[in-house]
Amino acid sequence: MMFGSQKKNSPKAKAGAADTLICKQTKIIGDISFNGVLYIDGHVKGDIFAEEMESSLLTIGTNGYVEGQISVPHIVILGRVKGDVRATEHVELMADSRIEGNVYYKLMEMAMGAEVNGQMLHTVEKQKLLDHHRPTSAKKDSATKLDDDKIEQD
Repeated sequence: MMFGSQKKNSPKAKAGAADTLICKQTKIIGDISFNGVLYIDGHVKGDIFAEEMESSLLTIGTNGYVEGQISVPHIVILGRVKGDVRATEHVELMADSRIEGNVYYKLMEMAMGAEVNGQMLHTVEKQKLLDHHRPTSAKKDSATKLDDDKIEQD
C-alpha cells in the first residue's frame, strides 16, 4: 500500500483516539504514569511520564492545565503547563499554548502565538563509542608497557 501507509505503533496513527481521557471538569492531584495516548483537558497537579518511551503521546487540550514535570516522547500542547517539558522525540506547541518552564526537545514545531517562559533546549542522544578490540584494563596495561619501553630505550 503506497498511499496513507503508517507504522502501527506510530503516535500519529493513534492521534484521533485517546487510550486515557481526563475531561475538563476533572482535577487530579498526583503523578501520572501511562502508556499509549493520554489526552488531558482538565487540571493535573503532579508529574506526568510515559512508561513506554518510544510511541507514547500526550496531548494537553485547550482547557488542559498541568502543574508539574512532563517527560513523554511525543507531546502536543494546546493548553498550559507550569513546569519543565521533556519531549524525547517530538513536541508541538500550538498557537494558544503557554509554558512556564524549560522545554527540552529533540524535534519541535511551534505555531505563531505559542509562549514559552523559560529556556528551549535542544537535546540529542550522544552515540556511545565502543572499543571492541580489548577491555579497558588491557588498554591501560599496554599504555603503561609502552611508556616503560620508551623509558628503557632512553
